Amino acid sequence: MSRDDAVLKALVDFVAHESLAPGDRLPTERILSERLKVSRTTVREALTRWEGLGLVERRQGSGTYLKAAVSRDMLHLPLTLASGNDFRSLMHTLEIRRGLEAEAAALCAKRAGPSELAFIREKLEAMEESFHRRDGMSSEEDWDFHQAIYQASGNPLFAQIIAAMHEMFHRFWEHPLGVHDFGHASFPYHRTIYERVAAHDAEGARAEALKLIATVEADLKRGAANLNLPGLT
Repeated sequence: MSRDDAVLKALVDFVAHESLAPGDRLPTERILSERLKVSRTTVREALTRWEGLGLVERRQGSGTYLKAAVSRDMLHLPLTLASGNDFRSLMHTLEIRRGLEAEAAALCAKRAGPSELAFIREKLEAMEESFHRRDGMSSEEDWDFHQAIYQASGNPLFAQIIAAMHEMFHRFWEHPLGVHDFGHASFPYHRTIYERVAAHDAEGARAEALKLIATVEADLKRGAANLNLPGLT
């Protein structure tokens, strides 16, 4: 059993032991990390996967709430990415994300209502503010923006599948193959995706999402080339 699966199972056991039901608030990340004997980062990643699966809801300033009953038998996506070659693993996930991002953006443009559009815009503006303040992309704000798109697509499987890939991309954000300006090229496309979604232009949203993924791929290949990593094709 992988560490991630072990943590998720421990979290399920904790919920059962505490008799938590949908609507109940979970303890803080600090308390969960102490109870599960893992780092707060590990707890945060586990909760992010649960959020993608629609099992919990994070409310700013209030905490994390259980949205659905959980058990060891619940559906999960055991995607395994080789840790020995981050570049190849990242390229594998990027190939999957290309299709997911494009289709989710197109469906979002067709289905998002006023409240969903307002939420996406809120996440976009938070990401833009963070980018200008830090002079670079933030993984958390970027993740929140894309999660808002997936959720507004009307198909919960988008968020579930991409959540299974979250850890690999989170690791890349921490060590982006020496690409110090990673995310600068893709940054403008977040707004153009939103603009096409808000205009209910499905094909335009799809095209902008593909442009964003293309810039990420270029950044990855640039970093791999600088480090002379194998698998650059």
